[in-house]
Amino acid sequence: MSTRSITRRSFVAASAVAPLALSAAGGKNIPVGLELYSVRGELAKDLTATVTAVAKMGYQVVEFYSPYYAWTEDYAKTVRKLMDDLGIRCNSTHNNPVSFTDAGIEKAIDLNKILGAKFIVMASAGQVAGLDGWKALAGRLTQATEKLKAVDLRAGYHNHNAEFELVEGKRPMDVLAANTPKEFMLQFDVGTCLEAGSDPIAWINANPGRINSVHCKDWAPGADKGFRVLFGEGAAPWARIFEAVESVGGVEYYLIEQEGSRFPEFETAQRCLDSWKKMRA
Repeated sequence: MSTRSITRRSFVAASAVAPLALSAAGGKNIPVGLELYSVRGELAKDLTATVTAVAKMGYQVVEFYSPYYAWTEDYAKTVRKLMDDLGIRCNSTHNNPVSFTDAGIEKAIDLNKILGAKFIVMASAGQVAGLDGWKALAGRLTQATEKLKAVDLRAGYHNHNAEFELVEGKRPMDVLAANTPKEFMLQFDVGTCLEAGSDPIAWINANPGRINSVHCKDWAPGADKGFRVLFGEGAAPWARIFEAVESVGGVEYYLIEQEGSRFPEFETAQRCLDSWKKMRA
């Protein structure tokens, strides 16, 4: 993934760590999980061993990404039993657009109900043409929201940097937020917001109650850094982000995500969790 430039002013603002105390009562008890894309190599080799290792590290939640959609219901039941035995949950899944089509949404519903998930999240919209394309996507996501509401599930969207870059004078994320219902989750990927040069605190404050899940992905400028920096090593102002999502955003769970690393996948996941614990102590 290419690393875009960020202005000195926005980098300094993003890097500033303010001595803020968490205002949300019990905020530090919000569960932390792992987006399993972080350990995708290990997951592809052995799902059972990978989920078990992640649980033993101390993660409380996992998020499965798009390959899960190929599972049979019987296999999903096997995975659910594994999670139940380990004492962890799957609160959401990451999905390709097929999960939000008339032909594909029923399978997504069936698998997510088995897994015990609450949110079915579109991980990426793919190529979208202009603001009209983003408005049309918002319409499809709104339709999915109504369909999922009937079965006690919620829809969501996961941003990348493209959604925070101007298209015809507007940011696509603003278009999606304005044209979807308030119960639609805006799953916030912090690192890609920073890469696009946007202010994560301003985004959270502009969407109260809708940032129900946060991907704790860090980022730092530099060709040798980008998304390879571990959680807590980059430009993200985590103390201020926690304060905002817990007092305004409505966060229900956090997910650490790592796209790349100078360490092996399991070691990376453990190091990120260790940093999380120190930061939240």
